[in-house]
Amino acid sequence: MSEQKEQSVKWWQREWTETSKCAITKAFFSKIEDRLKLRLNATPKFTAMVTGHGNIKAYLHKYKIMDDPSCPCRKDLQTVQHIIFDCPLVEKVRVKLKAVVTRPENCSVSCHNLGVQYHKKFKEYVHNISWNEEQRKSSQ
Repeated sequence: MSEQKEQSVKWWQREWTETSKCAITKAFFSKIEDRLKLRLNATPKFTAMVTGHGNIKAYLHKYKIMDDPSCPCRKDLQTVQHIIFDCPLVEKVRVKLKAVVTRPENCSVSCHNLGVQYHKKFKEYVHNISWNEEQRKSSQ
């Protein structure tokens, strides 16, 4: 890496670390250098999941676009964490992701590991889930 690029990455990392914004994205990509190594073809679903912005009820409720932030599963608020780790509506798809990322040597999986170490499988997971009303209706 050139000295100029290295300095730019260090500056960017410092700014990224110091900002109080982007908490969800930071959970997935805490190190700028790690993110820069990835070739991500960002799609609307993937971007919504790693930023918490988009068609996620808790986000839409925060900006008064939606009255109810509850997930269609009715077990919790529809947040990124809930969709990834807990929502029973996407459990069938989650099982495939868990098979790859929760081997004995990987006891627990963090958003960071999903974003960096398992980003291809995580992206596949995101594209195979639906967290909207149609998913709830089809699962009943």
